Parts: sequence; structure tokens; C-alpha cells
Amino acid sequence: MIEFRAFSKRFGRVQAVTDLTWEAGRGEVVALLGPNGSGKTTSIKAAAGLVRPTTGEVLVGEPRRPAMLPAARESCSFLPQRVRFAEALTGIEVVQFYCRLRSREATGVKAALALTGLNGASARTVGTYSGGMMQRLGLAVAMSLDTPLLLLDEPTAALDPEGLGAFHELIDRRRADGRTVIFSSHQLADVERLADRVIVLVGGRLVASLSASDLALRLADRGVMKILVESPAPGLLDAVRGVAPEATLVGNELVVPAPAAVRLRVIDLVRASGAVIARLSTEEGRLDLLYRDLVGGRS
Repeated sequence: MIEFRAFSKRFGRVQAVTDLTWEAGRGEVVALLGPNGSGKTTSIKAAAGLVRPTTGEVLVGEPRRPAMLPAARESCSFLPQRVRFAEALTGIEVVQFYCRLRSREATGVKAALALTGLNGASARTVGTYSGGMMQRLGLAVAMSLDTPLLLLDEPTAALDPEGLGAFHELIDRRRADGRTVIFSSHQLADVERLADRVIVLVGGRLVASLSASDLALRLADRGVMKILVESPAPGLLDAVRGVAPEATLVGNELVVPAPAAVRLRVIDLVRASGAVIARLSTEEGRLDLLYRDLVGGRS
């Protein structure tokens, strides 16, 4: 559905993206993560046919065509980071206008407005909308076009909790319908909840491409286990550190940062020592800490 092949883009002296290669298939939801200026917006605009590659190419659709071609652009809808609409039009008029602009049937307008939570405000003029409502209207426009590929640049930035819920439902429906979604976000909870694949960009370069299962394994490897033991035996901490070097003992509580398999070995060691486990808890690794490591502390 979409493929970046050694895509690079330079704006004057600024190298925005360098040698970017990845692809997404039908029904896949891909999140682009990265610090400000990492190339996320440039990449999304290139996929929408709005930015011409300096070198390499971006292919879109089935069959795949260069994104700059009109036939390729027909297969995608694009929601920019900041949206503006004519303030004198009502919400429903805005959506109908864009459907006519793209020569699309307006049969799905009401459904798109309802799904994005704007149905009750669709007869109001856009000039009365809040920033969050404007963002929802942009999502309604993108949804109403019903294209195979949806490109969203920071779609949740201005959404309230109700709007976030509507956005999650929108993405789930698109995936279930076999449609592809590419979105950028700084909201890590949305990424963890929605993405089938996470693309991490730093300085315009790809530093990680993680499937949902890859991400789960990475986070599991960064988990922490806490074991409260009754009367820990002398030498227990040394034995545990033999398999989990970062383990600590705080009072009677063992704190063990380690992958899941190592944590199981620690439990066996504690039981073999004769200590009684009074309480045990585990916490998988946090995406924000993994992200921080991947981007090297840049923000």
C-alpha cells in the first residue's frame, strides 16, 4: 500500500530526511515517532504527494505508483498537523465541499461526523468551533473520502478525552476494513494502543522499525519485578545478582530489573534459598523510557 525506497529530502541546506526505507501493507496501522525536526511531517507529506523526493522514491496504492502522480494521490486522504476551514461554513458543508472537490459521493458524510463526535455540532458554523472540534472536523473530512490510505500528521494533538476515544474507534474501524493508516504522534499511549508498527526517526534517519510484537518484547525485556520476602537468607542478593546484575535489596524487598525469562529464574532462586515470598509484583518496561533511549535524549 505504501513504500519508502531510500527516500531523501533536502530543503536548501537542511537535510530533512536521509535514505528512509520502510513499507506498510493493507490494513496496517503505522505510527511515526521522533523528536521535533526528525522528518515525520516531511515523510507524511511525501506520501501524500506534496513533497517531491530529492533522491529515492515513495510509492503508494495498489498497484504502487510514485506518490506525486494524480492516480496515486487518489488513493489517500491527508490530514495536516494544523487545519483551517472557512469559518462561515457549517461542519457538514465543509465535509460536503471536500467530497465534491475530490469527486467523491457524499453518502458517508453523516457517518463520518457521527464517528468523530461532531454530529451534534455539524449545523454550527466553523467559526464557533474550538481547536479540538476543528481537529475532529479534519478527521471527519479525511474519513468521509473513504480512501484506502489515511495519512494523519499529529491527529490527536488538540483532542479531548472524548475526541481521543472517537479517534481510537476510527482507527480500529479502518484496520478492520483493511485500510492502511499512517500517523505521527508524540502521544505514546496512542502509539502503544493503536500501532501495528512503530517507525522511529531521529535527525531524518530511521533508527528503529518495531512491529507490535517486537515492541512488546522490548518492553518485557525492560520490566521490573519486586519480591517481598520474609527473612531473606544471607547471600540471597549475591545469588540473584549472578543472573540479574542490577538487582537490589531494599529492606526485605528485592527489586529486579531484568527480562521476563531472567525474572523467572530469580523466583526459582528465592524459593531455593528457603525464603517465603510474601508479595510479588511485576511491571513491564515503559514506552517513554524506551523511546528516550532510541532517540538518544533528543526532544
